[in-house]
Amino acid sequence: MTKSAAIANPAQGKLTLGDVLRLLVNDGLVEKDQAEKLYKDRKLDSSNLHPLIVIAEQKWEDLRTPGKKLTTEGLTIWLAARAGIEYYHIDPLKLDVGSVAQVVSKAYAERLKIMPIKSVNGEVTIATAEPFVREWIPDLERVLRMKIKLVMANPLDINRYLPEIYNLANSINLANSAKAGQIIGVQNFEQLVELGKDKNLDANEQHVVNIVDWLFKYAFEQRASDIHLEPRRTVGFMRFRIDGVLHEVYQLPSNIMNAITSRIKLLGRMDMVEKRRPQDGRIKTLSADGAEIELRLSTMPTAFGEKLVMRIFTPEILVKNFIELGFSQAQSELWDGWTKSPNGIILVTGPTGSGKTTTLYSTLKHLATPEVNVCTVEDPIEMVEPAFNQMQVQQNIGLTFADGVRTLLRQDPDIIMIGEIRDVQTAEMAIQAALTGHLVLSTLHTNDSPSAITRLLDLGVPSYLIHSSVLGIMAQRLVRTLCPSCKQPAEVSQTKWDELVGPWKLPKPKSICAPVGCLECRMTGYRGRSGIYEMLNISNDLKKLITPDADLSKLRALAHKEGMQPLMINGAEKIAAGLTTIEELIKVAPPPFD
Repeated sequence: MTKSAAIANPAQGKLTLGDVLRLLVNDGLVEKDQAEKLYKDRKLDSSNLHPLIVIAEQKWEDLRTPGKKLTTEGLTIWLAARAGIEYYHIDPLKLDVGSVAQVVSKAYAERLKIMPIKSVNGEVTIATAEPFVREWIPDLERVLRMKIKLVMANPLDINRYLPEIYNLANSINLANSAKAGQIIGVQNFEQLVELGKDKNLDANEQHVVNIVDWLFKYAFEQRASDIHLEPRRTVGFMRFRIDGVLHEVYQLPSNIMNAITSRIKLLGRMDMVEKRRPQDGRIKTLSADGAEIELRLSTMPTAFGEKLVMRIFTPEILVKNFIELGFSQAQSELWDGWTKSPNGIILVTGPTGSGKTTTLYSTLKHLATPEVNVCTVEDPIEMVEPAFNQMQVQQNIGLTFADGVRTLLRQDPDIIMIGEIRDVQTAEMAIQAALTGHLVLSTLHTNDSPSAITRLLDLGVPSYLIHSSVLGIMAQRLVRTLCPSCKQPAEVSQTKWDELVGPWKLPKPKSICAPVGCLECRMTGYRGRSGIYEMLNISNDLKKLITPDADLSKLRALAHKEGMQPLMINGAEKIAAGLTTIEELIKVAPPPFD
């Protein structure tokens, strides 16, 4: 009798715990004594758990690779090879829910523990956790008039995603067929009027509520930093930004996309009727594990309706220390020195999405002790934080950054954070606050640290005020970090390394690391992001160069001479440490200047 035959139950081919344990022992994955003990302990167990789940719960060591535990995923890959079928990892963001849910009914799928994955060119791929139960395949092929490709998937994934895809598909179908709601405002510049048909949905309909709950849940699980809902003529695109890169998640009919947008606007206490002008809002909610998550909402009218972007903020970013954010030990000590000064201005520069908010909020969180009064003026408030006194700029009533700082100065502050210095009035108020004994933190949009000085001069700030108020300037960027589970050593040529580091002559590392791709990182090779930093200390010699007609190249040259490490060189150190790649660094960092 072959091993495959030995495992199959003659009645129905369903896996039993004894069969799987016997094969694991035969293949040298587990000890015989362990297997026999588990079999005896579970002999009378009436639970309907899949054998692979039961075995993975034991957290046994894989005898083939010492130090590695047997997981449900690993056991599934092993059993798929044993059964001679392809292993498939279910990624919920790549499932076409609408089409796969139409292949078989929910009851049929649950009875056989099978899950449709995709349907392309007359072939439907179906995942199963019972690779030897195959008698249903010919009957289903005949009914569907399609070829079935059977793949093996993790039983935990099937148990989880099988009801979810059917529930979501049901909500979308019910929402699509609903005729409730009223036509509110102009949603689409090219809207096709179908007489007698009102396809607008009410934002409170249960189907729409279910879809929005699903959207948030998956965004949180996939570590998304932003959710984009983008209307088009007939469909709407749903995209997640994960580790700085946008991934298309789903396409929805435009009427459902409008209903989802309305539902989220309702949750964010925004004006649902107003669709012609941009709006901002916020939602506070809980993740599956009970952590508070804040979403900042922004709508924008487009040719096909309202585009909605949600920025996701998780509180855990505020408890990170500066080393975890990506600072080196020397950078952390310098930053600590600046922020412990009783007065002065600290500027953080960089483009949108470079992590400036995280750096400032983490800093304020560390500084906000009961002995000090921390006040912020922002546009909008990024995250509501109980440890600070936060005020939001309101342009419609004339409350600008400059007015906000003027108000804060009457509030007995110790530390002030200004969301952004955009004009000379705000810059002058920030400097006045620094000169009157307050520590001020703010942001500027410049390419690197020395450029912030010339930017202040361009705004009209006198050079002597920059001398007396600015403590230091930090430019930053975010680079994707390599997935620790799958990164592999790689060689780098001397020529390529020299091109990267330019005149800084950093020694070439013996090897760097390259992305590979695994389930942990969604096959991208990258997981998470880290900051790279350029820190400019305002020394006495540098102050001499800060004149009304300051030369940026001379400022840079002196800063480099005094030890300021350019962004590219700080990133090169992270490449040498195996944290990121040359390609990632070149995408975000400006080249080092002579």
